[in-house]
Amino acid sequence: MSVTLFINGKLVLPDRTLDEGMIIARDGIIEYAGKAKARLPKADVTVDARGGILAPGFVDIHVHGGDGADFMDGTPEAVSAAIRCHARHGTTTIFPTTTTGSPEQIDAMLAATSAVKLAWTPQQGARIAGVHLYGPYFAPDKVGCHRKEGRRDPLPAEYDRYFKTKLVGVATCAAELPGAEAFYKAAHKHRCLITCGHSNATWAEMDRAFRNGMRHVDHFWCAMSSVVSLRARCGTPMQASMEQFVLANADMSTEVIADGCHLADELLAFAYRMKGAARLCLVTDSSRALDMPEGRYRFGNEGDGEWFLHDGQVGRTLDGVGLASSTAGMDRMVRIMMKATKAPLHEVIRMASLTPAERTGIAHECGSLERGKRADVLVLDKKLKPQRVFVGGEEISKA
Repeated sequence: MSVTLFINGKLVLPDRTLDEGMIIARDGIIEYAGKAKARLPKADVTVDARGGILAPGFVDIHVHGGDGADFMDGTPEAVSAAIRCHARHGTTTIFPTTTTGSPEQIDAMLAATSAVKLAWTPQQGARIAGVHLYGPYFAPDKVGCHRKEGRRDPLPAEYDRYFKTKLVGVATCAAELPGAEAFYKAAHKHRCLITCGHSNATWAEMDRAFRNGMRHVDHFWCAMSSVVSLRARCGTPMQASMEQFVLANADMSTEVIADGCHLADELLAFAYRMKGAARLCLVTDSSRALDMPEGRYRFGNEGDGEWFLHDGQVGRTLDGVGLASSTAGMDRMVRIMMKATKAPLHEVIRMASLTPAERTGIAHECGSLERGKRADVLVLDKKLKPQRVFVGGEEISKA
């Protein structure tokens, strides 16, 4: 049996931090996480945090690619490149996310993800927990930077095939689409986190979706209905939107892209105050432009995805007006959320780890530094930048 010790760091637990903490992992599973002990067990590997921070690995439930690759490229090479890239930024568990696209492109993405998942080793990067079936079931007027030709309404003949792969862990559909209720029921049967996104839904449509299992809204304030957008659709009297429904319903969770470009600090702080760390996830929503130079890139499949511009900070539509996904890793989301909210460190880390793990039903195996869970451990410096990344107790290379 192999024993790894993590010592000399501030330990981030779900409900607090410990200034002098330590972790004992045996064969990649946490055996102890708590106050440093005077007598240390004999270890095969000792990891000295050098006064930094010992935090759980991040869990990203909404992510499209990185290092020049998009998951929708539909090749094992693209999947491998993206999960390796995100591991460098502290993500140890990942849900590769689809865009709009043809059924054949989504089939290829699922096949490539499955192949990498089956052959995965920690040295390849973040562990694949499942797929986020995000596109193609968007509202026609809320497609955003996705390819419009790849959008469609949900049909059982198509989505049943995706669910039968047993890969889909998160499933998105705009609540107002014909067939949305049947989609939600099917996703519920397959125990997915059911979300509404790229939608111009009313409160009534959200309430109907909720009754059919929907519990989450993708990237809050981005490509979602508002009172203003619903007036254009529904006239008067003005209608309550997705925003009001999520904020009024304690059982609903949501997510924010805290890259400093999508949402101002006051919106990030507002979301945290309204939903709390247990119902708010940090996501990257990052594209293939993560860790790439400025320039033009395809969003989605490399053959026919929409072009966007990476300006060094964020993705933008070619006209410079709209946003086109983020180009940042989860470590940046954590740093900016910390600055915007002034929340306790353990709550900010929770939003990037335990909360998404809980919402997707995998918190029994990851998301926090607790006995019996995988030793997915980050050594962060005091500025919350990853110095070392461990997946299942095994350190991954930054190369």
